[in-house]
Amino acid sequence: MSGVLRPWLLTLAEQGLFQPIWSDRIGSEWRRNAARIWNIEPAVLEREWHDMQMRFDSANVSRWSNAQDEMPALKYSDAKDWHVIHSAWLARQVNAEKPTGIVTINIKDFSRSELRRLGLDLWEPDRLLSKWWEISPDLLRTTLQGVIQDLIDNERRHPAALEDFLKRERLFRLNRLLTTQRP
Repeated sequence: MSGVLRPWLLTLAEQGLFQPIWSDRIGSEWRRNAARIWNIEPAVLEREWHDMQMRFDSANVSRWSNAQDEMPALKYSDAKDWHVIHSAWLARQVNAEKPTGIVTINIKDFSRSELRRLGLDLWEPDRLLSKWWEISPDLLRTTLQGVIQDLIDNERRHPAALEDFLKRERLFRLNRLLTTQRP
């Protein structure tokens, strides 16, 4: 996830909108790709990963006692993402009454029917955030503004209109909601 979307989602998790889940493998993949795609120093990413582990000490399924449990066989989802499905499936085993799923921009890599059979949902960030906007627009607006301001203050982003950040993050639905419902 991008340098705006990831910290924003984590801030929303701190506000209780959802419980983030990841694994050591997901973390390694994120750090490797972020360094390559956005040219971020590996040391910065290591610090952010460590901070995520501290902020959400129960989010890493690799540290759970059932982390080696065998998930039912997959066939239709992209094999390179089976570890992502496994992490969500482990979370579902622990807390079956809560909606559990995967938030990703790469929804084409996941078979919705296969995920449904496992009791998992698939959420594209724009749709999920737009759904949350209907419930808590003030929370979403203030947390996004706070995350962006923090990134600007730490010279990781240049100042821009909120709409520009949303477009850059490919959050087009959310941008329409935000621009039609000004405070």
